[in-house]
Amino acid sequence: MQTAEYHFDVLVIGAGHAGTEAALAAARMGAQVGLLTTNLDTVGQMSCNPAIGGVAKGQIVREIDALGGAMGRAIDATGIQFRLLNRRKGPAMHSPRAQADKRAYQQEIKRIVEEQENLALRQEIVEDLLTSPEGSSPRIVGVRVRGDAIYHAPAVILTTGTFLQALMHTGEAKTPGGRAGEGTTAGISGSLQRLGFRLARFKTGTPPRLNGRTIDYDKTERQPGDDAPQPFSFMSDTLQVEQMPCWITYTNPAAHDLIRANLQRAPMYTGQIQSSGPRYCPSIEDKVVRFADKDQHQLFLEPEGRHTQEIYVNGISTSLPRDVQDAMFRVIPGLEKAQIMRYGYAVEYDFCPPDQLWPSLETKSVPGLYFAGQINGTTGYEEAGAQGLIAGANAALKLRGAEPLVLGREQAYIGVLVDDLVTCGVDEPYRMFTSRAEYRLLLRQDNADRRLTPLAHEAGLVDDQRWQRLQAKTAEIERVSGLLESHRTEGVTFAKYLRRPEVQWSALVERLPELGELDEEVRLQVEYDTKYSGYVTRQQQQVDRQQRLAEKRIPADFDFAGIGQLRNEAREKLSRVQPVSIAQASRISGITPADVALVLAHLEHRGRK
Repeated sequence: MQTAEYHFDVLVIGAGHAGTEAALAAARMGAQVGLLTTNLDTVGQMSCNPAIGGVAKGQIVREIDALGGAMGRAIDATGIQFRLLNRRKGPAMHSPRAQADKRAYQQEIKRIVEEQENLALRQEIVEDLLTSPEGSSPRIVGVRVRGDAIYHAPAVILTTGTFLQALMHTGEAKTPGGRAGEGTTAGISGSLQRLGFRLARFKTGTPPRLNGRTIDYDKTERQPGDDAPQPFSFMSDTLQVEQMPCWITYTNPAAHDLIRANLQRAPMYTGQIQSSGPRYCPSIEDKVVRFADKDQHQLFLEPEGRHTQEIYVNGISTSLPRDVQDAMFRVIPGLEKAQIMRYGYAVEYDFCPPDQLWPSLETKSVPGLYFAGQINGTTGYEEAGAQGLIAGANAALKLRGAEPLVLGREQAYIGVLVDDLVTCGVDEPYRMFTSRAEYRLLLRQDNADRRLTPLAHEAGLVDDQRWQRLQAKTAEIERVSGLLESHRTEGVTFAKYLRRPEVQWSALVERLPELGELDEEVRLQVEYDTKYSGYVTRQQQQVDRQQRLAEKRIPADFDFAGIGQLRNEAREKLSRVQPVSIAQASRISGITPADVALVLAHLEHRGRK
């Protein structure tokens, strides 16, 4: 039988949130892309919660959009409730979040993928990674799929989600699979081990889904969306959407007693599951044990779409047996008669510790091979989409012979995410928080386009329409900022007057009515830029100091093992991570200022030689 062969510039394996953004990014930049997935009906599937954004995650979605990605446009088109979180805090903490019509979102992502030029979507099961030459220094050349076909490409991006040797747990029952109703992928794990990659195991969980028709909403708290919903995409002017409410209820001592009485049947407590899960998103079993002093935990009842009664119960992730799940809901207010449509479960899966990657997300040991998403030990649609976009862009840039797109920690939450992964590694599934970004005053969700779209335009990630829109917006911001500097009140400029904590924009409009006729997006940008300029200036000074460290590059062939005075732990960690700069080296867990000083001294000595 003759082997079928296909040729592409970039192959993306997996069509979840990381895979679709990776394929779209590379294709927008002109690469011929093959996107291979085991099931065409699950392209862009929301495996867990039916929502996009949230604290810090909303900032990432805005950044994905600023770089030309699809996630923001897709949620604007299919969202059923929009909220801006942390409104009572400063603008650096504002985070957009939206409930999605789960099926509509998935179909919208699939439509965007299908309509993208230079992109071929194929249903294939990948069984092996192909490298050449075989031996000590292989490079990727393609993949072999089931049915004995070969796809050739000089760049391959793995976005395998939770499917690598995945095992699902509900009580004592164990089922191979990375998502309910789907299978697992074993061949890729074997290929990675053969190529010398370290693999480890993580676990994640998902809650039960209920039939909304059987919920007594009179016993719950109604949670509506914002009166004036704000879009995620910088290309969306306004949102005209009929919003659906969510609801809130709480667990209680009766539910907690039931859970405690059945811990001996919970896989996390019997030893059946031994891998680490997300600490910030614990199962209900973990909550009851770890927070034993609390007599209730909040649960959010979230609709999965406009045309379904299915309700996602956010806050009650579990792998308890089915009969315990049934009994648990019978004692929770409003859910006493609720019918479970899908039972909760936990899933264990392989991932590759991300200190095996360069900041471009290319693997250190196999040129041309990139990892993005949960294979890197992350969790969340937004974190996955961000990594996919960076990996896809860098695969295309490498084909051109261009420098990779590496965002700094001062440029984007995406930069913080990637730097944390490749520098510090992970000991639990990684999730983004605003607290991880030391320069978050600079990284507001509202200015993501001004920060990142110029870089995206230079790389070829965005089209002329988006670029022209940004230029027009920037010009208007500069014009209005000029008005604030040229007009005076009470002996000071409008700009200085606005910096007073008690002064609101409306006070300026009273003195100059044309300021009340501005586009709302422009008005907010000017107001935030002006009101917080002192804080931003101080933070920029911190960035400048850090940049001076970052400018001290470490050559790829630098021999950390050859620094005799270096501590063994530091030598091992530096050799494993292979930092590209002194700044990155200083952020590695366990690396001390003394270690950094030794590396600097050897760099300078090498330079003199």
